[in-house]
Amino acid sequence: MKQLTDAFVLHNGVKLPCVGFGTWQTPDGETAVRAVKAAIEAGYRHIDGAAVYGNEKSVGEGIRSGMESAGVRREELFVTSKVWTTHRGYEKTLEAFEKSLHDFGLDYFDLYLIHWPANAGNCENWDEMNLESWRALTELYRAGKVRAIGVSNFLPHHLKSLMETGVKPMVDQIEFHPGYMQAETVAYCKENGIQVEAWSPMGSGAMFQNETVKQIAEKYGKTVAHVCVRWCLQHGVAPLPKSVTPSRIKDNTNVFDFVLSAEDMAVIDAMPLTGYSGNNPDTFNVF
Repeated sequence: MKQLTDAFVLHNGVKLPCVGFGTWQTPDGETAVRAVKAAIEAGYRHIDGAAVYGNEKSVGEGIRSGMESAGVRREELFVTSKVWTTHRGYEKTLEAFEKSLHDFGLDYFDLYLIHWPANAGNCENWDEMNLESWRALTELYRAGKVRAIGVSNFLPHHLKSLMETGVKPMVDQIEFHPGYMQAETVAYCKENGIQVEAWSPMGSGAMFQNETVKQIAEKYGKTVAHVCVRWCLQHGVAPLPKSVTPSRIKDNTNVFDFVLSAEDMAVIDAMPLTGYSGNNPDTFNVF
């Protein structure tokens, strides 16, 4: 990966730009519009959103504004949304998709994900529920309304039944950062051709206070954010850094002029549990 437009290739041949721009916790309104516009102007071509973020209309406005100011065509962008836990199941998932598409003001999504799996803690027939949501995504994919489909926060046992359907998940977006690697899930995804994306690649800000990562950043003359993004890329994972500050949005892209050594990668990999959100896909129960 040498630039923002370089891409991971999903198992259906669709190209996913290697670094995405996250919009989680980005305030709705002008803040979101300006942030997304700045991201596109800075060279990002991968915008990650979700219904539950509550800012999809503003993110969509930011996309249109950024496309105009940067002279970017829609087909050059890769836009993601996700169905929330309140809309699990076949019919509700279809409804959620159409609402998000309308709120974004788009004709199609490049990627649509199930945001969290139904699990034994919140749904007696959790596996069947996940399959029903997946049936809706598969239908949308085959109808050409979305170029790729996948999941978010799914562990291997949540993925197993989906892998046996006619269309395998193409992406699993998980919490992945120094101090929380989810090695088992990443290994399962790689073995099965599922591209991993990393939400919260800086550990919700915890990495900025972590001495191990800070020392490695100083060694390379880079920032902590640079190290976290670069570390994800060298693991073959697509990071989704987030900021609302134009200068930081731009600076977070400066990750293609250095390579972390095998030794430094190993040091980061060996970090103890750090920055974990506490959100467990087997118990997550927000409706």
